[in-house]
Amino acid sequence: MLAPLDYAIDVQLKSVLIATDFSAASEKALRHALAIARSSHAKLYLMHVVSSPVLNIAGPEAVAQSTTRSLRDLMLLERGLIADGSLRDMRYQALVYDGDIWSELQRVIGRERIDMAVVGTHGRGGFKKLMLGSVAEQIFRNSRCPVLTVGRCSPPEPQMLPSGAPQPLLFPTDFSEASLRALPYAILFAEKRSTKLVLLHMLSLAPLVEDGLWYTPAAVEEMKNEARATARRHLRDWVARFNFKIEPTFVAEFGEPAEGILEVVSAIHAEAIVMGLPHTAHVKVKSHLPRSTAYDVVCGAICPVLTVRADAGLAS
Repeated sequence: MLAPLDYAIDVQLKSVLIATDFSAASEKALRHALAIARSSHAKLYLMHVVSSPVLNIAGPEAVAQSTTRSLRDLMLLERGLIADGSLRDMRYQALVYDGDIWSELQRVIGRERIDMAVVGTHGRGGFKKLMLGSVAEQIFRNSRCPVLTVGRCSPPEPQMLPSGAPQPLLFPTDFSEASLRALPYAILFAEKRSTKLVLLHMLSLAPLVEDGLWYTPAAVEEMKNEARATARRHLRDWVARFNFKIEPTFVAEFGEPAEGILEVVSAIHAEAIVMGLPHTAHVKVKSHLPRSTAYDVVCGAICPVLTVRADAGLAS
């Protein structure tokens, strides 16, 4: 296995894109995008896409009217952010396009070399209450740049603001290529926040029975403790080449990955999760599949989740 240093990429956030539909969910995501852009001295892109099958059926005039309304709404949003000081001393650009939402977002992400996209989710259960293949999930699954998903249960105001008391950041890892790609982002945000990074590895719940031998509960517990200790040492060795401003915490637990990650998030009151997202050549098909660890974590998290695809930072 390659060491994290072999996969380290130069993480620089020079541009942050927020996809807005002017909803309450987008408003929450916008606050997080503003905080990240400001702390990173990055340019902020405020983007809205006019897209509706009904409009397309209605014809060009209906699309033009809707685009005009969206331009007005984005202008009002921009003026409000200027008035309350949110955009003070920041570089930003407001964009409105009409067409397929993901196609337009993808085009801008590539053209403007967006370093991070931010999206909010609707509904009680995040993506679980959305139609599979929805825009939010398309961004989460398909974007080549890291995506910060701000769900319904995330705090209304970002804890990532300089004035906020820093809470730990959680980095779940299975030691995969995707995790290796995500690790530099976790370290970057932990250092920006001067907070602790908690590295978590979930161990399999497979029965501890070998060669037909059964063990006493005490023996099983001892074996589990040994497995946890081994995993913690592996985590420590995995990041040994990095210099941390604050010594990270290494945690290993038994359980189903998504459930375990969400339990640890609640236990440590994490302000964000950073995790790798496996890349598949059949990503368009994958975007319609309901189950994966990252998917379940994004759906159930009480804090924002930054997902980084395994091919992040690589040339297209």
